Amino acid sequence: MSSFVIKSVGKTLNATSLISSKYAAKKALNLFASPRNGRYTDKQKEIVSEATYKELNLDGLDISVYHWKGNGKTILLAHGWESNASRWSYILADLKSQDYNIVALDAPAHGQSSGKQFNALLYSEAINIVAKAYQPEAFIGHSVGGMASVFCLHNHDIPSLNRLVLLGAPAHFTGVFSRYKSMMGYNRKISNGLDNIVLERFGKPVDYFSAANFTKSIEAKGLIIHDKKDKIIPYEDALLFANRYSNSELITTTGFGHGLKDVSLTPKIIEFLNN
Repeated sequence: MSSFVIKSVGKTLNATSLISSKYAAKKALNLFASPRNGRYTDKQKEIVSEATYKELNLDGLDISVYHWKGNGKTILLAHGWESNASRWSYILADLKSQDYNIVALDAPAHGQSSGKQFNALLYSEAINIVAKAYQPEAFIGHSVGGMASVFCLHNHDIPSLNRLVLLGAPAHFTGVFSRYKSMMGYNRKISNGLDNIVLERFGKPVDYFSAANFTKSIEAKGLIIHDKKDKIIPYEDALLFANRYSNSELITTTGFGHGLKDVSLTPKIIEFLNN
């Protein structure tokens, strides 16, 4: 959406909040949780067409899984917001050259997975059912896929896992939520209403959901990669991860942006996975 449309929607919901703040907050959360992109284009479908396709069930949702079979380590790939498994096209050939057993999924409401609503906790449960089915030794998560991977490891035991790669991942939900509120220009009624809905639905306040804090208990070795000029997730989030994730190393880039789709990073990732 253009900045004009975004601000217009925000102003409309702000006006609505004067009549019913709860209704306006629900509309605001629905907007936040509804991806507008991430379904496959014909070109993107070609990228995953060679993989073995499977669907796993998550509480009535069909989670799409793509499997490039190999004899080496099993690597699970988790994409970010408004994306899908095709985002890994830039690294697939190099991972295949290592004979890795590669598994990727589409998040709920993304790619070919069913659903219309998305949140990182739901995504973490999708990652969990895929991990239970394929027993990966490593997770590679981009953006919210990294956050959801951490949530998964915080809530579930994945005995096979010993490596975790976080690419441009948000360190805490508070920051993600705050940037959304600011972008939309929501007033205090909607802002507080959003926080209350999170508490009601998930039983914890917004600031509880800190991926950086959760890494304190993760035993798997971590690799954090983040660009200093990331315009989506601030570089400060990487520093929070590095500060709390004791068994990890941080690679800082400049000029690769939020996507981090630069082949110069691939050897570093492979070295980390193999050692």
